Amino acid sequence: MLGRRVQHPKSTNFNDDSSPKRPVKRLKRSPSEEDTEVLSLGTPSGTPERQNEYELRHGIPDSDADSDSGAVEGSIVPKQTDLESALPPIRTDKQAVEEYEAVRAAEEAEVTGIEDRLGQRKWIRGKSSIYVDAFNLALETVLGDEGHLFDEAEASVFEHWQALSYEAQYLYVRLFLRKTAAWHRIGHLGYHGDISDIEAAIRDLQQTRNVPASSADLQANPGELELPLGTTLDLNFSFADRSEEHIATLDEASSLLRLDELKALAKDAKVQGRNKRELLTALRRTSGRQTGLGWNSLRRSDTDESTASATSTIGGDDSRESTPHRQENRDAHFLAKIMAETGPCIRLSSEAQRLFERVHLVFYRSTEWTEKSLTTIILARIGRWNFPDYIVSRSTNIFPSRDILLEFEASVRTQSRVDNILEFSGTPSREGLQSILDIFEEIYPRWKVLLAEEQRKEDSIYESGEGAYLRRLSPAWVYTRVIHKAEYVLAKFKQHKREHDILTELLAQRLFHAARRGAWYQRKALLEEHYMHALAPADGRSEEAQKKCWKRIALQTCEDGLQDNLIHIIYHHDLQKRIVKLEKSLKVPKRYQHDFGHVCLAKPTERTFYGTRIERSESTSQSRRNSNPGTPSRRGAKTIWIDPGEAENNGECSVERMCLSQYRALGYRGYHSEGGILRTLFAYLFYDVLFTYIPNVFQTQYQTCPLDLHSDAFYPSRLSEINHRLNEISNGEARTLIQRIWDEHSERKTCVVGLDWSYELEDLLSIADTFPPAALSTVCKVMAQEYGQRGGGVPDLFLWRPEDAEKGVAGEVMFAEVKSENDRLSDTQRLWIDVLSGAGIKVELCHAEATEVRVVD
Repeated sequence: MLGRRVQHPKSTNFNDDSSPKRPVKRLKRSPSEEDTEVLSLGTPSGTPERQNEYELRHGIPDSDADSDSGAVEGSIVPKQTDLESALPPIRTDKQAVEEYEAVRAAEEAEVTGIEDRLGQRKWIRGKSSIYVDAFNLALETVLGDEGHLFDEAEASVFEHWQALSYEAQYLYVRLFLRKTAAWHRIGHLGYHGDISDIEAAIRDLQQTRNVPASSADLQANPGELELPLGTTLDLNFSFADRSEEHIATLDEASSLLRLDELKALAKDAKVQGRNKRELLTALRRTSGRQTGLGWNSLRRSDTDESTASATSTIGGDDSRESTPHRQENRDAHFLAKIMAETGPCIRLSSEAQRLFERVHLVFYRSTEWTEKSLTTIILARIGRWNFPDYIVSRSTNIFPSRDILLEFEASVRTQSRVDNILEFSGTPSREGLQSILDIFEEIYPRWKVLLAEEQRKEDSIYESGEGAYLRRLSPAWVYTRVIHKAEYVLAKFKQHKREHDILTELLAQRLFHAARRGAWYQRKALLEEHYMHALAPADGRSEEAQKKCWKRIALQTCEDGLQDNLIHIIYHHDLQKRIVKLEKSLKVPKRYQHDFGHVCLAKPTERTFYGTRIERSESTSQSRRNSNPGTPSRRGAKTIWIDPGEAENNGECSVERMCLSQYRALGYRGYHSEGGILRTLFAYLFYDVLFTYIPNVFQTQYQTCPLDLHSDAFYPSRLSEINHRLNEISNGEARTLIQRIWDEHSERKTCVVGLDWSYELEDLLSIADTFPPAALSTVCKVMAQEYGQRGGGVPDLFLWRPEDAEKGVAGEVMFAEVKSENDRLSDTQRLWIDVLSGAGIKVELCHAEATEVRVVD
């Protein structure tokens, strides 16, 4: 189906050889070691304790993030914070910061304070830093608006912080952006261009300071085993620890060595090993301890276990092979050699570190703040962008009390324990599953109390939509997710009656995790259909009558699910299938049965295009090493093809462009957008809804969308506005809406999430005229319900053929998913194909087959 050659329209930018203007996926460069301080999130260590700390620092995926994603299994994909998702794409690497500071250094205006420097864009290098200003801006904002969340001891820590020299603050903040629980060699710190006397700055941070005793009582939080190290303040503290005072065992010291240094020490001790772990084990064995170093020696030494290890070493160890005195001398010998090699080290103290993390939680309204979050607001301020007009609203009572804030922190730690068992530690053991049930039993009574309190606020205090985003920072939000996870454990233990009761309670509340309601309805109906007849009282009914009774209840559950306006449309198909199945089983008369024929999912039409594929000689040999014999290319790998429209010039292109060229030969216009066109249409059509006033979701003046857009709080808090706009789209007003937003904002190129101004207005209006109004409304509803999760998986090609009355050609919109050899549909792609087909939009599965393979150098 090669077709005839058709010139590519100018609007498609097909012949533009420059880098694409609409990248779907942002490439991740490999940052240098210094850039890592600003860019990288790092990865959690292998131990549960370090995993918990990582997840408390960087956030736990909640209901919005549990859906399918295109990530490779086993990889750790950092999740953007709500703030980062709402701001325009910002370069925060080292070069961007240096460019920023160079501009500020050129300004000689008098600087009077942080707000002046940021608001008036005044800067003097050497007296301030983007990092320190951002850090202090967060602190001052929190203390000014929500200082009641911190007790007198913590307030004293903040006073000590404000009394630190600028250079000490700068060093602390830079270490705060790095591995905060790790030891850092003082000799390798750097920062000499910003710190004139690094030794004085270190002494300032390591100085012991006194704080008053806290009047707040220690609180016990449900589901938490014990408070982690550093959660509470003693009567004295320091901002940083000295290695001389804390590194007292060979275990702790040896983990500081690089591989080359460890090899040199191993050679001196006459031990061997193939890698760092074996070398450490051999070194410990030589030192005299019976047990090896193992994995514990490789983690950062700030845990309770390492503290216990230090105590046991000082007090002697009866498990040594020979006399304690002799083995302690051996330990001291190796310890001295290691510390002589590394020199003195510095580490941020856990007490101050956790306190400042709590400040950032309150400031960013998220446990998911990252290194980029610290500087992203300032960098957004200096960017040359035009932002939409909206009302900035920052609530000062998001945490009503210090106790609720601490309970929220504890709930996140408890949640991470549950996730460690279910998701990060392989197949859960029976003991692990039982521990989740124990956690569930602890938090369940507290969850009901918090749920009642939140419902009271919703009924009598909050204005419409005000509480939706705030609830994400309630312990009840986290507890609801833990209870949802416990449902899986109840099912594994076949406690179906308890599972059904909990599902009923989850569906009875409409405040937390609306995105999960569809799954809850599905599971509840399944239990009622298959299990509940044997678990519930029969009330004198026969076994067959009991089964029919519960099937009717399951049928009602599915009907309730379809009528629930908080249910996401992606669950409708499965609920409809169960309704049809139950009605047949109950022998419901045909005239009373539901008819879902208008939404039956059509399988995508399959089409095959043939073309010429290019293989590089080097890539060919690499492919043979990495794939099975006879396989032309690895699964999922990008292939190179000859564009049929540029065949005489041997024009090379991707498989998607090759197929797009052949679709054009069939009379279609189109883009290879992979969802870009849908996001742009959504931004045009829902501009007013995106920037309507909702409390708490616009916390800066530099946002491209509300903070809750990528969460399941967006849809229910704007239900009336969204339904009104969907009705307008269904009535054929899409063209008018697009034209109005273009007229108002195209000249300024206003920054709006997903909106790509490079799409021609003529094309957008043509698409609006061709797109069936009801189908466009359905697609927009899916985007409004799950914007963050449904951005991926959209078919590769968006195609449309405008109506031509003279030629008798009807208008048509179509999506095409392109697959070359050995490529398969992902779950997210199947989901979008189902959604589009259910909306009545034609979807084709386009196969690319090579009639010729050219091997080129």
